[in-house]
Amino acid sequence: MAYKTDIEIAREANKKPIQEIGAKLGIPNADLLPFGHDKAKVSAEFIKAQRGKKDGKLILVTAINPTPAGEGKTTTTVGLGDGLNKIGKKAAVCIREASLGPCFGMKGGAAGGGYAQVVPMEEMNLHFTGDFHAITSAHNLLSAMIDNHIYWGNELEIDQRRVVWRRVLDMNDRALRDIVTSLGGVSNGFPRQSGFDITVASEVMAILCLALDMEDLQKRLGDIIVAYRRDRSPIYARDIKADGAMAVLLQQAMQPNLVQTLENNPAFVHGGPFANIAHGCNSVVATTTALKLADYVITEAGFGADLGAEKFLNIKCRKAGISPSVVVLVATVRAMKMNGGVAKADLGSENVTAVNDGCPNLGRHIENLKSFGVPVVVAINHFVTDTDAEVQAVKDYVASQGSEAILSKHWEFGSEGSADLAKRVSEIADAEMANFAPIYPDEMPLFEKIETIAKRIYRADEVLADKKIRDQLRQWEEQGYGNLPICMAKTQYSFSTDPNLRGAPTGHSVPVREVRLSAGAGFIVAICGEIMTMPGLPRVPSAEAIMLNDDGQIDGLF
Repeated sequence: MAYKTDIEIAREANKKPIQEIGAKLGIPNADLLPFGHDKAKVSAEFIKAQRGKKDGKLILVTAINPTPAGEGKTTTTVGLGDGLNKIGKKAAVCIREASLGPCFGMKGGAAGGGYAQVVPMEEMNLHFTGDFHAITSAHNLLSAMIDNHIYWGNELEIDQRRVVWRRVLDMNDRALRDIVTSLGGVSNGFPRQSGFDITVASEVMAILCLALDMEDLQKRLGDIIVAYRRDRSPIYARDIKADGAMAVLLQQAMQPNLVQTLENNPAFVHGGPFANIAHGCNSVVATTTALKLADYVITEAGFGADLGAEKFLNIKCRKAGISPSVVVLVATVRAMKMNGGVAKADLGSENVTAVNDGCPNLGRHIENLKSFGVPVVVAINHFVTDTDAEVQAVKDYVASQGSEAILSKHWEFGSEGSADLAKRVSEIADAEMANFAPIYPDEMPLFEKIETIAKRIYRADEVLADKKIRDQLRQWEEQGYGNLPICMAKTQYSFSTDPNLRGAPTGHSVPVREVRLSAGAGFIVAICGEIMTMPGLPRVPSAEAIMLNDDGQIDGLF
């Protein structure tokens, strides 16, 4: 049977005017700022007016460690949202915006797939409503103002060796990781070493995704530490007087974007930090707004549960005062076989033994998520090559771990294929069985927080960090930052820092090579192993196949 591509399905979507989608959630037309006919931003005034209303049930969708076989976390998020609406529930989806980096690199877009997609798919995966450009501009305005301040006399006495604010670009470009700026003579300023990160790793992105409103946003922007003096005293963005202009650039970007699924159900798409180098969740303002408007809100956290879900639960929930009623853990038979040692080319053949051999990765994630006090349901994202015996092997394994697995065919059938999953998830959410708590307290020392994540979530024996890093953490504690949570920057492909070590490894070490203070976002970043905050393109980037066809349509985007 020949299946349509994601983009072909998206082009055939019977989209409704965005005002009709807003009406499903009680959003008046006057509070929607339209971007064309099929997407709009929700006004800050309307969002503010929702405060005090009762929250709906929050459902987190996460996944096993990603493999080249595919897991389908966003697809499941969208499918579950459609499924809940199908069975008569008032549900909304909250996902992240897509970065141009993976779209033109190797991962592809972030709008779901098959018959469980958010549309307009092409716009969502490209420029959308311009939020990423606004974040990039605000970030780089601060960079320009730092160098400009130094050029015009350096009144703040910035130690040019200790400027910690790098520039950003929403593209994979390894050539910009480490650079020297201001070459070319006196008129160009003072040369210094610097570099670029990808926009999704920007502290400005994290701030936008964690801020409660514009007032909170500007305060957090002002709290950004951009450099240090020779006496190691910090210099903030507000000292450079950049926070006001940055907030102006971000005013519209701060408003959540409303779009729709293929089945015309509401979806908020806002913010886009990666989970391997940032905190990996959509914006707090989008999630908390959706919780006031819908009875069930389905949101995702990036990459595997060891990264995105851990940060969602330890950072976002802690900061926003929210908690999930149930966690849906996405797995595929194909990924289980790959974790069991099967090559990608051989995944189409039945191999129950390999499925069983790969299931410990799934089991580790179930155990980790339960340690936060939340019930876990496994969604088996169905592929047409899956056999009944392989699916049953996953179900049996999950049952042995004290949870249940439900086969969901949303990719192929939309809400018809996810109705069973939706029924069970809503039953668990309504039963209010969750007793959520983060796995470490605010007052725990910073290095112990890193150790807690490494040992309890990754199952490492130890954290390797030299004296310079430990001293830096202690210094931040003395400066009043000891209560901040930890944002681990680590490969998404393994519980360890070795991307090739699949399954459920134990007895490994987690080397921390650098720590960064994100005072505005409100967390400490611990950079582990060889992870890069500016990715590079693969040998054959997706960009090579993306083009306009003779009808002016985009081909090659997936």
